[in-house]
Amino acid sequence: MDPLDFFTNDTSSIGIGPVALARMAQAGYQQGGKRMLGWNIPPEDRFRVPEHWFQFEEIDPMNNYILGAVYIVFTIISLIGNGMVIWVFMAAKGLRTPSNLFVVNLALMDFFMMAKTPVFIYNSFNQGYALGHLGCQIYGLVGAITGIGQSLTNVAIAYDRYRVIAKPMDGRMSFSKAFLILIGIYLYVLPIALLPYFEKWSRFVPEGYLTSCSFDYLTPTESIRFYVLFMFIFCYCIPMFMIINFYSQIVGHVFSHEKALREQAKKMNVESLRSGQKEGQSSAEVRIAKTAITLCALFVISWTPYAVVALTGAFGDRSLITPALTMIPACTCKTVACLDPYVYAISHPRYRLELSKRVPCLGIKEKEPEKETASAQTEATTPH
Repeated sequence: MDPLDFFTNDTSSIGIGPVALARMAQAGYQQGGKRMLGWNIPPEDRFRVPEHWFQFEEIDPMNNYILGAVYIVFTIISLIGNGMVIWVFMAAKGLRTPSNLFVVNLALMDFFMMAKTPVFIYNSFNQGYALGHLGCQIYGLVGAITGIGQSLTNVAIAYDRYRVIAKPMDGRMSFSKAFLILIGIYLYVLPIALLPYFEKWSRFVPEGYLTSCSFDYLTPTESIRFYVLFMFIFCYCIPMFMIINFYSQIVGHVFSHEKALREQAKKMNVESLRSGQKEGQSSAEVRIAKTAITLCALFVISWTPYAVVALTGAFGDRSLITPALTMIPACTCKTVACLDPYVYAISHPRYRLELSKRVPCLGIKEKEPEKETASAQTEATTPH
């Protein structure tokens, strides 16, 4: 396609001209006797789809059915897991702490990220753009709010843990400060998500199998490329740097602290200064390191595929972007939305205790902490 078509006689804020619109409307429904992707999209909606996708053959219906079934499983697991986190953390008085507001907010982000998947499931079982422009916009908007909100909430959780472990003298997080951080998160997220919705900067468009929607990274205009670059820096690079920085400092602090305890124990000719520590029990630094690596890995696994695909589509070789390839990042972020409640909440002993009381049929056996000091020590190394 001639890039000049996008800058000649512009008819929209994203720079699609009448020549491009005509080509999209007349794009080959068939080539060599084979139906092409998007053949069932109404002509009046074809300009809403990046022309890149029309070069691919129609998707095998079985692929859509399999993805639809996978998303049904994802949705059930995520809604139950995150729903229980929200319910238990809000219902149990002992869990209503400022720090846990971030865990609840993450569960809310994950919950609503999966609550929008019926749009994808319906489209998948109907082989494409079945719910049309409105369904695409709802899917894209909710996905943007929850996706960016999820990454920033992860930053808030990492920052809170850093303060508790590395700077205990600063005191615990207050409710007022926690609320201010949450307000800041939403003030950061909403403008970035709403601008494509109103097509003031980029737009939400179908992608991949044309059953899901995301921000446009394929239309060759400067505004869309700039939006992709902005998202990459401010919604991926900066949050990832902050998360890795906070957790690496936590691990370094814990290693230094444990080393000092071991040296002091050696001077006192005792095995450990920690009362009740059993032989062979994993050290605090090992547990903290495992948790930190897990949390950083979840963030990288969740959003790196999207970042790579978007950057390639905007600035790289678009021929590498195939419908099947774009389904990978869509699945990775949904997988993490299913895992988050287990990593952040079910690893929390007080949460497990409350869950064992409220839902005994789950068979969770969690004992009351024997000592307050032991409970406090546990809280310092687990989500709270």
